[in-house]
Amino acid sequence: MKDTAVASPGLSPTADASADRSKVAVKPIIQVVAGNALEIYDFMIYGYYARYIAQTYFPSDNEYVSLMMSLMTFAFGFLARPVGAIVLGAYTDRHGRRAGLIMALSLMSLGIISVACTPSYASIGMAAPIIVLLGRLLQGFSAGAELGGVVVYLAEIAPPKQRAFYTCWQAGSQQISVMVASLVGLALLFWLAPEDLHAWGWRIPLLLGCLVIPVMFWLRSSLAETEVFAKKKRAPTVSEICTSLVKDWRLIMLCMGMVSMATVTSQTITTYAPTFIKSLNLGAPAGFVILFFGGLSVLIWLPIMAKVADRVNRRSMLITVTLLAAVTAYPLMAWLAAEPSVFKFAVAELWFSFIYGAYSAVQVATMVELVPPSARTSGYAFAQAVAAAVLGGFTPAILTWLTHTFHSSAMVGVWLAINAAISFFAALALNQKKTAERQTAELH
Repeated sequence: MKDTAVASPGLSPTADASADRSKVAVKPIIQVVAGNALEIYDFMIYGYYARYIAQTYFPSDNEYVSLMMSLMTFAFGFLARPVGAIVLGAYTDRHGRRAGLIMALSLMSLGIISVACTPSYASIGMAAPIIVLLGRLLQGFSAGAELGGVVVYLAEIAPPKQRAFYTCWQAGSQQISVMVASLVGLALLFWLAPEDLHAWGWRIPLLLGCLVIPVMFWLRSSLAETEVFAKKKRAPTVSEICTSLVKDWRLIMLCMGMVSMATVTSQTITTYAPTFIKSLNLGAPAGFVILFFGGLSVLIWLPIMAKVADRVNRRSMLITVTLLAAVTAYPLMAWLAAEPSVFKFAVAELWFSFIYGAYSAVQVATMVELVPPSARTSGYAFAQAVAAAVLGGFTPAILTWLTHTFHSSAMVGVWLAINAAISFFAALALNQKKTAERQTAELH
């Protein structure tokens, strides 16, 4: 049937269906990335309003201490990701990609609602920060499998020669979230007085996210199972999945190294950016505008570079982009810190949005092809989650500490360069022959 490629796309097309398989399956891509977009939207909003959240739930006479407590709570949510990657990833590898994505969306929704609706510290005391922390942990737990589940689903419905293009939309959905969050933030700056925004206005973007949760469930409820999973004769046990992860620990470590630059760069140009802008005294309105165009830039570069990645050797692309990031990070940030301006911040944001778009377009597809088939979701999700927990989640707090301790915004470039170097050596460690073979192979 002509609609087969969209209704239940797989990875082993027949000769009769090959023409249809060359088309992009738009409907399932939208269905699967929509929930991921909501997840990232909430993370962005938390980062954008970290200072307001800090004063609401973690009040202190010292603004720096209050902000650090808020950012550390944000980071603790990332610590729950590895646990979620194993538990929910194993659930997905056993019960199906669709079931896993719906489960992750359910838990994520509870996390979003808890942060959006919790009364302030002044109203309920210590219960407020505890509820917020539990909400972030629950959301981090769900995100541990959400990101991996989305990537694996996209990889398994993609034709072999379009795998990078399909999987790039996981990161693409994040940029839509960044753009929407930026527009909402800009609107609130003009519609609300500063004292109202500080008191209750920051909750509005979170509540808007809560309102679209039913739509996310509706989209995923009609999501078809992938042919790759449907054709499995038996589902692996949790014990077998964990054994597979332990057996392939070197590969998992390699994947974690590949994630390093992506997660740190992403957190720097999105979640940390509003705090960075304030520290440079550049003004919140300009910051939200720049963040919008930064997200748009990534959204443009992702499919372009993914098309390139589907045609050339991926290892070479990974090496080139990470090296480029490593050598430009500190000089660019030192240039910005020397005499901060909106123009300089825009240049830095757009440059690293290109770096992130170019790298993610190839890194995600390369990783999902390398992960063991028996534990694809849990393996990919675990590597992604650990790197995000150790590096990405703590990036806003680390950068706040670095700039405060060394009294220099140029330290942002040092942290970016370090993680670019980690991913550079991970790319060098890839077996070029096997990487090329994986690029054109079926995900059996």
